[in-house]
Amino acid sequence: MPLFVRNALIALAITGAIVGTVVYAVDYLNRERVADLQAIEDQLSIDTLSLDTQFSLLANAPCESTASSTDLTGELTDLGNRLAYTENQLGSENAQVVRLKQQYSLLEIRDYLATEELAKECDEKPVTVLYFYSNTPGECPDCDKAGYALSYLRDTYPALRVYSFDYHLSLGALSTLIGIEKIQPSFPAIVINGKASYGFTTLADLEKRFPKSALATSTSKGS
Repeated sequence: MPLFVRNALIALAITGAIVGTVVYAVDYLNRERVADLQAIEDQLSIDTLSLDTQFSLLANAPCESTASSTDLTGELTDLGNRLAYTENQLGSENAQVVRLKQQYSLLEIRDYLATEELAKECDEKPVTVLYFYSNTPGECPDCDKAGYALSYLRDTYPALRVYSFDYHLSLGALSTLIGIEKIQPSFPAIVINGKASYGFTTLADLEKRFPKSALATSTSKGS
């Protein structure tokens, strides 16, 4: 066999192996991505049903034993982090990502309403934060920093209830919440216990927006 023919066959074999490896890797990653998206969607459905069921059970239960029964903070945080990672990988316009964000936002709104209702009925005073951001390029250069700061405060003070929303997400319930809270399209928009403020500079400035002693009275890690 001529040398040039043998070299051509070797090159062809190597190219085929590389193409096969890439195809396999892409197929594997796609299957993993679909599995993770499905896992997030399944967990959202379970948590939504669980929250609705818990709230029904709490209707006539003593406040002393149920004031924290709808606490999904840890799970909401985990789901939110996974969803944010997925959105970064696939893009905010991906149809699956949009659907999952809609489901997640509905779950957040339900938990927020349950928290507010229990606080009213049981004379509790939770510290709730509604954080509205925008993914539109150039519309919110400080949103990432604000998000990190709120995540830090949430992790430091577990009693804080932080709910984050994409302001432009197409969702009727979210539009209603924005209307009720009178949130302007200026980002980041942060509502702390019903009081809205806009923009972000530093963590210290953000802490000053909280009611006096609100962070001190929250249970911080290590206390």
